[in-house]
Order: sequence, then C-alpha cells, then structure tokens
Amino acid sequence: MLTPLDIHNKEFKRAIRGYDADEVDEFLDEIIKDYEHLYKDNLNLKDQIESIQENIARYRELEDTLHNTMILAQQTAEEVKKNAEKEAELIIRNAKQKAEEIVLKAKEDIIELKNEYKELQKTVQQFKAQFKAFLLAQLELVDDGKKSSYIKTNIDVTMEQAEGE
Repeated sequence: MLTPLDIHNKEFKRAIRGYDADEVDEFLDEIIKDYEHLYKDNLNLKDQIESIQENIARYRELEDTLHNTMILAQQTAEEVKKNAEKEAELIIRNAKQKAEEIVLKAKEDIIELKNEYKELQKTVQQFKAQFKAFLLAQLELVDDGKKSSYIKTNIDVTMEQAEGE
C-alpha cells in the first residue's frame, strides 16, 4: 500500500517544458496531508474492528463461564438445585440478551465502519477523477500553447518572405 512517506519521497525528472516544480511540490504536499489523514483513519478503523472482535470473544468466554456455573449449580442438593436452576436461567437469559445486544451493536458498528470505508474509497476515486481531469486540462492548455506558438512563427516567416520579394 502506498504510504504518505512514499508520496513525500517521490521525485520526478526535470524536463524543458515541465510543470512548475513549486506548484507540483505544493500539490504533492496537499496530497501527502490528505493521504496521511486517510491512512491514519484507516489504521484507526482497523484498530476499532480488532477491539470489537476482542470484546465479542471476551463476551463469548463469559457466556461459556456462566454456562459452566449453571452445570455446577445443578450438582447441589435438590432444594438448592431448584433455586439455582431458576437463578441460572435468569442469568443465562440476561447474559444471552446482553450478548445479543453486544453482538448486534458490534455488527452495527462493523456495518458503519464498512460504510465509512466505502465513503472514503468514493472520496479517493472522486479525487483521482478530478485530478486526472485537471491534468488533462493542463495538457490541453500546453498543447494549445504549442499550436499557437507554431502558427505565429509560420505567419511571421511568411510575412518576412512577402516583404523580401
């Protein structure tokens, strides 16, 4: 993946009719700034996803622990067994409800993160398209400038020849 440092360290060959180096450097600085921001956002989103996945695993372990506790409670005396079963069922129901809520929240967060990621991708694509259009327009201006210079030179030569005759 291209990093902001890669953009910063990129150097271009100098050409006779090349672009203004200062303008190119300024534009690359803007690109570096924006890309670094996107790059950091992407890393933050990856960290958030990892954190959410760790939370899901922890809650699943908690659910397993609660289930094992219920099994131990069933091995006690008959009267304690009845009370323990009722309490364990309540705990399990609450734990499952909480686990479902947490999983649902995590899924919603993942969907939101994916949507944000898609929006970032769209923004990058739009930027690329705008930048390409800008470059093409600049190339047309350069080409038009060459044609105009060529026509003016031919007219000057033709007029000099006409005056000489």
